[in-house]
Amino acid sequence: MLILLPLISVGFSGASFGFFFAWQSSTLRGLDMIDPATAIEAMQAMNASVRNPLFGTVYFGTPLVLALSVVVMAILRARVAAVVLGLALVLHMVGVFGGTATINVPLNQELAAVDAQAPEAATIWQAYSTRWQSANLIRMIAAGVSLMLVAATLTPTARNRRRS
Repeated sequence: MLILLPLISVGFSGASFGFFFAWQSSTLRGLDMIDPATAIEAMQAMNASVRNPLFGTVYFGTPLVLALSVVVMAILRARVAAVVLGLALVLHMVGVFGGTATINVPLNQELAAVDAQAPEAATIWQAYSTRWQSANLIRMIAAGVSLMLVAATLTPTARNRRRS
């Protein structure tokens, strides 16, 4: 149990980071290279399709697994691991959940209402993409740092039980 939950936490955190990294490193960059109307339609379709069980398991499961790991490590008196996992959880909640709820989802909802064939599609896409990518960068960094913190708990020092 002392190693299993941190390993599971690494898996979930890694999947979360990978999701945001893929958007940041290629998906939006690729959409920026095509016709804005096509980019809008593609993004509308991706935003609609992302609400699926696989994504939901990772998106909602990551903080749950992190929270469970914090509790178990605290009970097992692996205090360093509990604190580091707690920091990872807070960072994930603020950077990933907070950013998603307050910036990316509202942007996606606005884009869902856009007629991709509207004359102002290029202007709309440019404004959307710039704001969305900036917000996603924050999510990606938060998820990446959270992943590194979780990975650090795999070290024997972090998992040592405090004797007292």
